[in-house]
Amino acid sequence: MKLQIKALSDKIGKEIPLPYYATDGAAALDLHACIDRALTVLPGEQVMVPSGIAAAVPDGYVGIMAVRSSMGIRHGVGMTNGIGVIDSDYRGPLRVMLRNFSGEPYTVEPGDRVAQLLVVPVLCPEIEVVDELPETARGEGGFGSTGR
Repeated sequence: MKLQIKALSDKIGKEIPLPYYATDGAAALDLHACIDRALTVLPGEQVMVPSGIAAAVPDGYVGIMAVRSSMGIRHGVGMTNGIGVIDSDYRGPLRVMLRNFSGEPYTVEPGDRVAQLLVVPVLCPEIEVVDELPETARGEGGFGSTGR
């Protein structure tokens, strides 16, 4: 399986790195901010940060874009919608929708790693409408029902 990447900016591969796996055991590719100058995200503000690339996710897979965990824990910055879903038939630019949930401004510099792209298999089960669902030991127990 291959993930085809198209550079949408002349900076990609020069000033802005191509997506890469940061370690041998990394499950996701790091995506970088393809911007001309620093971008400050004020508290409560949301911005769209271009990655400078488009990708062809293979059929039967989906790209899951998530913010880097260090941005969330260290700076209170996350993705506006939690995650981004890149369908296998989408060919447009990959953009990272960031939101500053903290009380302090956060600055994104050109080339900063701003997100991760995980490519995973997709199952598309047939939908069956039923009158009853199979029973389980848990049943309809929701939030907090397992005692944890």
